[in-house]
Amino acid sequence: MNSSAQFDLIIRHAEVVTPDQVRKMDVGIKDETIAALESNLSGSANEEIDASGLHLFPGVIDSHVHFNDPGRSDWEGIETGSRAFAAGGGTLFFDMPLNASPPTIDVDAFDRKLAEAVRKSVTDFAFWGGIVPGNFEQLKPLAKRGVIGFKAFMCDSGIEDFPRADDETLREAMQRAADLDRLVAVHAESHETTQRFTADLVNQGRTSVRDFLASRPIAAELAAIRRALDLAQETGCRLHVVHVSSGAGVALITEAARAGVRVTCETCPHYLILTEEDMARLGAVAKCAPPLRTRLEQDRLWDSLGRGEVATIGSDHSPCTPAMKAAPNFFKVWGGISGVQHTLPLLLTEGVSRGTSLLALARHVSINVVKTFNLPATKRGIAVGTDADLAIVDLTGTFPIDRDQLLDRHRQSPYVGRKLTAKVVQTILRGRTLFKNGRVVGQPAGKLVKPAA
Repeated sequence: MNSSAQFDLIIRHAEVVTPDQVRKMDVGIKDETIAALESNLSGSANEEIDASGLHLFPGVIDSHVHFNDPGRSDWEGIETGSRAFAAGGGTLFFDMPLNASPPTIDVDAFDRKLAEAVRKSVTDFAFWGGIVPGNFEQLKPLAKRGVIGFKAFMCDSGIEDFPRADDETLREAMQRAADLDRLVAVHAESHETTQRFTADLVNQGRTSVRDFLASRPIAAELAAIRRALDLAQETGCRLHVVHVSSGAGVALITEAARAGVRVTCETCPHYLILTEEDMARLGAVAKCAPPLRTRLEQDRLWDSLGRGEVATIGSDHSPCTPAMKAAPNFFKVWGGISGVQHTLPLLLTEGVSRGTSLLALARHVSINVVKTFNLPATKRGIAVGTDADLAIVDLTGTFPIDRDQLLDRHRQSPYVGRKLTAKVVQTILRGRTLFKNGRVVGQPAGKLVKPAA
């Protein structure tokens, strides 16, 4: 290493996607941070990357993954999950609380998960705490540990040791979260509606893909969103509605925000890329909850994105073992889509074809996440003084998704065979290469990221 070098790394000739423009520039990196951002940057470096013809995006911040560690790492695990994430340009993930065993509903579980992540994660990470009946006294200690927020299910979660939060549980938890200045995220589907429709269909022997779709209508999502909005307004809590699947759901949230409710929302790539017809065609690999919707609802979601009404896009990567996707009764199939490796390429492929700008797409997976969750300013995108968390992307070819290229544990992506027009060629975390030309080259060195004070 040249000790007299001005920079540790210079990335030259890239089309750089900053928070407010796309411009050809050189990026100088020193001591894990972006030290210079200029055209024709002078100076030397220990390493240089020629990114001619490539785009430089901020590293993806995925605020919604289920890596299931500790306790259910046979479903995925932080090691394989973070490697797949890095291959998709990811540099910081937020792990959900429910699929770990024990779930992250107290400080002991948080500490166990932290130990696993420090040992296994190649990317930075943050943790959600959980809301379940009876764990109110753990919310303050979890906030002190640094959870990014608290997650609750308004319907059955599918995990026995993470029961749903009824209205009284959610009200009390929201009040405490407001006092702690932490937001509450909800899985918004009406328990009563989904249970009634499911029971009616199963009792008739109707257990197909189409029957599952019928059991979880948009009306169930809207009923739960309305209830969560009422509770957020009553308590003053910041609310984040995850994986909104319908334009009508976004419209409810937007209306409430304009009326003063402190609410934001997320959608997911699968709602923007796949439809219910894809679920019928692909089967279990495309099952999720809320389920995929019609092409019309998908178009409405894209319109909402264009108007800035959706704050963030998270993968909701929720894997399982192959056996859990093999039940003949579709209601018994695990509901989760594995897609953490392709969030950015999928959005770029579909979004650009719809006329969505590169700036807008980058904001939804980086800048808006920082704002929504009050992350440290060092994570605010490509700017002088921020962490050098970067994704180098090729937008000049056609790139089919092959199963052999997948790095998650069970490689059950519904996107296999799809042709993309974007490909991550290199991922950099704090100036250090994690992934390059199809291979993870970085060792576990991820750090816990907490909300800013």
